[in-house]
Amino acid sequence: MDKQANGQGHVAHTEDDGRSSKRRLRLIAIISTFGGLLFGYDTGVINGALPFMGQEDQLNLTPLTEGMVASSLLLGAAFGAVSGGKLADKVGRRRVILYLAVLFFLATLGCSFAPNVETMIVFRVLLGLAVGGASVTVPAYLAEVSPTESRGKMVTMNDLMIVTGQLLAYSSNAFLGNMFGDTAHIWRYMLVIATIPALVLWFGMLVMPESPRWLAQQGMLKTAFQILSKIRRKNRAKQEMEQIKNTVEKEKKLDKASFKDLTIPWIRRIVLIGLGIGVIQQITGVNSIMYYGTEILSDAGFGRDAALIGNIANGIISVAATIFGIWLLGKVGRRPMLTVGFIGTTTALLLLTIVTTFFEGSAALPYLVLSLTVTFLAFQQGAVSPVTWLMLSEIFPSRIRGMGMGIAIFFHWMTNFTVSLTFPVLLSAIGLSSTFLIFVVLGIAAILFIQKFLPETKGRTLEELEQDFRDKKTRKTVPKVTKKTELSERV
Repeated sequence: MDKQANGQGHVAHTEDDGRSSKRRLRLIAIISTFGGLLFGYDTGVINGALPFMGQEDQLNLTPLTEGMVASSLLLGAAFGAVSGGKLADKVGRRRVILYLAVLFFLATLGCSFAPNVETMIVFRVLLGLAVGGASVTVPAYLAEVSPTESRGKMVTMNDLMIVTGQLLAYSSNAFLGNMFGDTAHIWRYMLVIATIPALVLWFGMLVMPESPRWLAQQGMLKTAFQILSKIRRKNRAKQEMEQIKNTVEKEKKLDKASFKDLTIPWIRRIVLIGLGIGVIQQITGVNSIMYYGTEILSDAGFGRDAALIGNIANGIISVAATIFGIWLLGKVGRRPMLTVGFIGTTTALLLLTIVTTFFEGSAALPYLVLSLTVTFLAFQQGAVSPVTWLMLSEIFPSRIRGMGMGIAIFFHWMTNFTVSLTFPVLLSAIGLSSTFLIFVVLGIAAILFIQKFLPETKGRTLEELEQDFRDKKTRKTVPKVTKKTELSERV
């Protein structure tokens, strides 16, 4: 009887331990992904703020300065992604996220109170450093604190928070613009709202643990195990700590990756493909819609207030499509999913080119443009974006992953910067239909790149991919999943 009671007590204790660790992990995910929420809000809020900000009695923006204000954040993000990753390796993931929260807060205040264009651009660059740093550090932190079986779900939660942040930005812009649109400085209120999640991120991260993996790399094994014991079941914590120790020991024996590795043909090929993946995700023109959606809808015929409300539809479809895309990733291959995504975005842009040419001045035009931008975003956020970030995490062998992703993400942000800077200038110079036609041509080029160069990564180990690159092979189909492959994936 005593033995049975003890056994029942042990089971109950184990279940309580499991529930407690899951609650802590859930809290870690919620708090840390406020970095993703800020990423989304700060990139989306400019959409509705620009029409108010550009008025003569405000910042009096020209097409060029409008592009500079929108894109300056992205220039900062390119360098923030590179420097943020290096700093996180040096001082820790948690500490860098705390630094980023402070930078988000101060840079947001600087933008909100900017007296002129020059000051606005400076603080937008600083805000971009925070956005870029968060785009690298938050996913790395989540990956290192989460258990293997839920790592994908936790890391992709950050992507969901990014589009949620954009939806919140569109919604608050629509509310403030419609309710207080006659207030001279309403755009300042739109921007300053971002200080609230910045404060939540900072105060929340004060009580969050450091990454056990990073602590182990610094030789702080006891502290690492103490943290693991709080976010894992006890037996699982011991097993995982042994795995971390073994991995850290193996990594110490490897030479660190450097740019000299790019002289090796198969490594150079992987890095160029990764760079291409980062670039093509941006040449769809997605951020011309995410940052200038209000202007696009206004040019199509909507009034300013109606355009602000219409943008909420773009935000809602982005969130819904991201959820669907995360689910779909486990069902189909990366290459076909990416190909269908680009066919969808390119077709939507081609139809936008046609309707803006032949329906100009029509009462139906604004509704046609809105429906096609929503369709575009469904393919972009449901297929192109989730596959892009997943493939970037899969394609690089472990030894060069940091360097490879750093190069790819840098060029990703720089392409984003170029598109965002030139879009209002092109819109002013050649009109909406011709500007979209440029993105159609780039979309066709992206499809050709996928078909010719991209390998299929689904159902394959990193070692298999590396060997194929060494042998100059590019497998373009999803391999047949054998019991052995399925077992290795689960492990």
